[in-house]
Amino acid sequence: MGILFGTDGIRGLANKYPINCEIALQTGRAIGFFTKENGYSSVIIGKDTRISGDMLESALAAGVASTGMDVLLAGIIPTPGVAYLCSIAQNVGAGIVISASHNPYQDNGIKIFKHGGEKLSDKQENKIEDYILNQKNVPQGNVGKIAVISDSLNQYADFLLTKFPFGKLNTRLKLIVDCSNGAASKISHIVFNDKLFDTQFIFDSPDGKNINQACGSQHTKKLQKRVCREKADLGLAFDGDADRLIAVDENGNVITGDRILAICAKFAKQKGDLHPNTVVSTIMSNIGLDEMLDNHGIQHIKSNVGDRKVLEQMKKSGAVIGGEDSGHIIFLDSHTTGDGLLCALKLIEVMLETKKTLSSLAAVMTVYPQVLKNIDVPEFLPDLLKKKLIADTIKEVECKLEGKGRVLIRYSGTQPLLRVMVEGPDQDLIDRYCDIICDSIKAAIKKEL
Repeated sequence: MGILFGTDGIRGLANKYPINCEIALQTGRAIGFFTKENGYSSVIIGKDTRISGDMLESALAAGVASTGMDVLLAGIIPTPGVAYLCSIAQNVGAGIVISASHNPYQDNGIKIFKHGGEKLSDKQENKIEDYILNQKNVPQGNVGKIAVISDSLNQYADFLLTKFPFGKLNTRLKLIVDCSNGAASKISHIVFNDKLFDTQFIFDSPDGKNINQACGSQHTKKLQKRVCREKADLGLAFDGDADRLIAVDENGNVITGDRILAICAKFAKQKGDLHPNTVVSTIMSNIGLDEMLDNHGIQHIKSNVGDRKVLEQMKKSGAVIGGEDSGHIIFLDSHTTGDGLLCALKLIEVMLETKKTLSSLAAVMTVYPQVLKNIDVPEFLPDLLKKKLIADTIKEVECKLEGKGRVLIRYSGTQPLLRVMVEGPDQDLIDRYCDIICDSIKAAIKKEL
């Protein structure tokens, strides 16, 4: 990670450094120059529903146009929608998404896609960051035009629906769709329309401040209750920019990314479409996914956290399915990035073709108890986990788990947090172990500062 870029672009509190107008303007100029340098003539900008989106869009667009690049405004659109538009337009050299994903409305962020629809590599991010921080290196040119893409959502929806096998639509599933008051709010009505499904939509009325507010992929309780009350077949929960999906089965149980991966991997293998018999997840994936894939003779590769890291491993291995437990699922034979709406359609396809309920499909994988706690850290302390108190505590817990669990500690790539994860066969036990580790870390931080 650089000074500005984390694991998923630039992110922070809106209207404060680095998510302010000044940095947005400089970022726009840097991306414009990067695009021009690579021989393209325009940049697409999309956003979610946060109140700060318009402000940042204006600054970014001005920056891009100041380098002579044309700007195409896609409006409110899911992150993977911008990736798709980047993949089909020959003259588009980059796509910018203004979103902070599942974070509250006060936050915002800037994600960047290159021509073809993939996120930037570390090297490319570093180059753009250098442009941003050293603006004297960004030459001025002619002024570009700013225009609106009036049919951006319809283009993206048409693409999604080409991936759905209408011939297998042998029953009209009842769906409850939680749009998180975010970027999925409008397009979900197009994709999950009444001609295909019996659909009820919730949290689809964004006001700029209610995105992810007690709804969406991070807050599924209301969706779970609604699924049970309405006797629905399936609940779908998206995050603010709709690049991730969390599902709810007909009994109101949450189905997270690991089990969605397991379901889709098994289905793909049965159809002969799992090439090359490999699935990519992250180091945070549940032990149960390891067991399930091993039981079905599927190779399992683990990447670092972040859908960009998952994609890197997928491209190296040739895998067509990969993702994170958070709900970022990539179907590389269909799209270049994690896509919540596409994932929902793929999951529905499995249900229709197998004629099974989601709960029966999800039974393919046993989910081991897992606890994840966040510790506020005032600054990045690279040697923190090497401190004797912490190292000894971790070693002691790992010994007590006796190979039937694990401990994983990592810094967040998007927030000033240290994440502590403990996994094992007994929930009460791992809760206690996690508290012990967290206490040792807090004590070490207090001593360090």
